[in-house]
Amino acid sequence: MKRLLIVAAIAALVASVAAFASPAKSGVAKGHAQLVFGYVSPGPDTWYQRDVDGFKFAAAKYGVKVVVLNSQYDQQKEIQNIQALVNQGVDGISMFSFNTNGAIRAAQQGLKNHIPTVLTDDVGHAIASGAKVAAAVDFDWCGMGKAYAQWMATNYPGQGYALLAGNFQAPPTQILDRCMMSTAKQLGKNPLAALKQTNYSPSTAVSLAQDLVSSGKKFKVMFVMDEDMAAAVARMLQGKGLLNNPYVVIAQNGSPVGIQMLKSGSLHYTISSSPGWEGTMAFLALYRSVTGKASPTANTRIVLPVIPVTRDNVGDPTKVVPWEPNAIYWTLTKKFFPAYLGK
Repeated sequence: MKRLLIVAAIAALVASVAAFASPAKSGVAKGHAQLVFGYVSPGPDTWYQRDVDGFKFAAAKYGVKVVVLNSQYDQQKEIQNIQALVNQGVDGISMFSFNTNGAIRAAQQGLKNHIPTVLTDDVGHAIASGAKVAAAVDFDWCGMGKAYAQWMATNYPGQGYALLAGNFQAPPTQILDRCMMSTAKQLGKNPLAALKQTNYSPSTAVSLAQDLVSSGKKFKVMFVMDEDMAAAVARMLQGKGLLNNPYVVIAQNGSPVGIQMLKSGSLHYTISSSPGWEGTMAFLALYRSVTGKASPTANTRIVLPVIPVTRDNVGDPTKVVPWEPNAIYWTLTKKFFPAYLGK
């Protein structure tokens, strides 16, 4: 009897592993006429919507249905969204959380329910905590922070800088800020005048910038974590006659707003980090796992390259990667991640 129980247990384990090792059949097994992927988005911001757009852009090319749920920066709603996708029996989950706990929970639920999961912008925190996922897609946030510090040291040596950060809880913000400040300190060319949290609010960024200008703190470079905020800050400075006299604005994203600012001279430097391409890469990584070309527990790190943008290269679409879905994504993927192309 004991032997029969052991054999039965082994058979159940093998069946479980086989089910997860052959995700390409899951759509049919779950009664879907086509593969269905779930996408949990952290909030309503433009960045997150473009990430969704990039994911859906790739899904359309591969004939995959996408269910999108938005967490509205609410941790409880985020948990509910993860569970809702599990209950719907989706074939894969793409998780973009605004906190590491959400990413870890998605990974746990995916593993428990044999649903391949891909994380976006968690910068490896969930994997470092022991999570098992198909892949994690990120930008090189530390590389960006270093690039900003190096640009300041080259172009404005001896000048202080103010850092208007995003959300201190968000892993990308944490890493970019840390690497920017540590590199600037190491280079010894640009002292930090202030570090402030904007929560990605243009009105908050303007208020903080006004306070800094009035504070008497000595600095020239004002880094703003996204270009919607940077545009608002630049308008405020221009209204006071302070834009480029003495304050210069640099930012992050390479968005359409930022490109226009670069062309007009109100923005001096940014880094292209297209959420649309990031969303496309998240889809490709998930599709690769669901169709059996990669393990659902591979923990593959996909890090998109740092692409600086100035007025000199602002017209090059391979440098200023479009935020909205664009065929250039396939060109860039072929260049940097060729293994992810093809059905």
